[in-house]
This record gives sequence, C-alpha cells and structure tokens, in this order.
Amino acid sequence: MNYNSIKFEEDDNIGIISLNRPERMNAVIEEMYLEIQDILDHLKQNDKIRCIVLTGSVLRKEGVEKQAFCAGADLKEHSSGQRSHAQKRKYIQLAHETTRMIYEFPFPVIAAVNGPARGAGAEMALSCDIIYIAENASIAFPEVGLGTFIGGGVTSILVKSIGIMRAKEMVYSGRVINGEEAVEIGLALKSLPVNRLMEEVKNYAHSLAEKAPISMKFAKKRLTGSSLLDIETVLQLETDAILTCMDTDDWHEGINSFTEKRKPVYKGR
Repeated sequence: MNYNSIKFEEDDNIGIISLNRPERMNAVIEEMYLEIQDILDHLKQNDKIRCIVLTGSVLRKEGVEKQAFCAGADLKEHSSGQRSHAQKRKYIQLAHETTRMIYEFPFPVIAAVNGPARGAGAEMALSCDIIYIAENASIAFPEVGLGTFIGGGVTSILVKSIGIMRAKEMVYSGRVINGEEAVEIGLALKSLPVNRLMEEVKNYAHSLAEKAPISMKFAKKRLTGSSLLDIETVLQLETDAILTCMDTDDWHEGINSFTEKRKPVYKGR
C-alpha cells in the first residue's frame, strides 16, 4: 500500500503508522485523515497484526533533525481558501471519524509521541490506548486561544485520563505539557529519550501482540466502554466475554502453557 501523507510498515505482528509530512511538522490535511482511515480499515481485516503504533517523523535538514508528531491542522491549507459551512462540517466529521476509528480499533493502539503534538495531533494521540512520549516532546490543546475548539472526543477522554480540573486547566490555558509532566499527571504512560522511544514502544507493542487475541479484543472493547455503563451491565458483558474465551482453543493453550511453564502460542481461535 502506497500513501502520500503517511507511511506504514509491518514488524512481525505489529503495524507502525508514521505520519509523513515532516516539512509541515505532520500538520493534518484531508488526505492524511483519509489515508489513516484506509490503513485502519485494512488492518482490521489482517489476522496477523495485533497491535498498532502511531508515531510521527523526523525532518533532516542541513545536518539538523527536527522531530514532529503532529502540529495539528494545517492552518496554511485552511487559510488558503473559503469553505462553505457544509464543507467545514465535512472536514470536522472526517477528523472525528479518524479519531473514532483509532479509539475503537479492536486491538491496542500505542501513540509514540516523538515531537510536538498540538490540536488535532494531540487528539489523535489521546484516542490511542496508551501514550509513550519523548522527554523533549510535548502535548497541548491551543484551540481556545486560536478562536476554535477541541474535537476528537477530547472533552471526554482527557477528563477520564487526568481528571476534570487538570483537563480544564490544559484546555483553558493551552499550556504546553512536556514529556515528564505528561507522565506525572497521567496523560502518558512513560517518557524517555527520543533515541530510545521507538525501540521501547515496539518492544511493548510486541509484548501486547503476543497475548491471546480474542481476550485482548474483549479487554479493549470492555475497558473502552466501561465508564458509560452501569455495574450490572458491565458484569453481564464480562460474563459473556469470559464464557466466549473459555470456549476457545486459546483458553486451553493459556492454561496448558502455564502448567507446562512455557510461552503460549495463541492462534486467535
């Protein structure tokens, strides 16, 4: 699959999506959203890929490296012409469909934030299950200061991640959060030097991809939607998931490998 604004590669049982407009700090345009949607659609049908990494790229110019995760919407593109109200709505819906597909992807999605993540870029990172962030990278939601507003489900996801007061402070102020603080407030899982970021993320992604795939799908779906449900519904859904897993070959493989003190080999059936 050939794309213009993203790159994709398989590394055994994980897929790596790299945003690829480094000359524009990976600022988002319609084409990028459509290409992300396309690769996610393909990966949902791929039985081999059991974890995804979403990351940025590096601009190398005159011996200098400039890291970028995603600078947000490409304001140059936005300001270059007049859009009708219907066209504006279509663009917002395209962005929201992309973040929804990341959020609801059946297997874990890990954001490897290698550089600045702003606006739409921060929204995509937050739609991932887990965020790893480079020490010198940063996340911010500058929308209120630009006369626009946050999207991508941030008003819900950010509150669940860091609490209502910290979420309000981030959105109201547009303050830039560095890697260390992102971990401190619960926005990211781990912060480390950028030259170690992808190695650590890929190792972690491989460890998740080795888990029983049917069980992992249930874990993703139930944990993602649990806060919207009452406890009785949650317990019933968990009962159904456990029973489904117990009827699989992978359940027997998990039990047998544990008793035989060996590494399990899951087949997804």
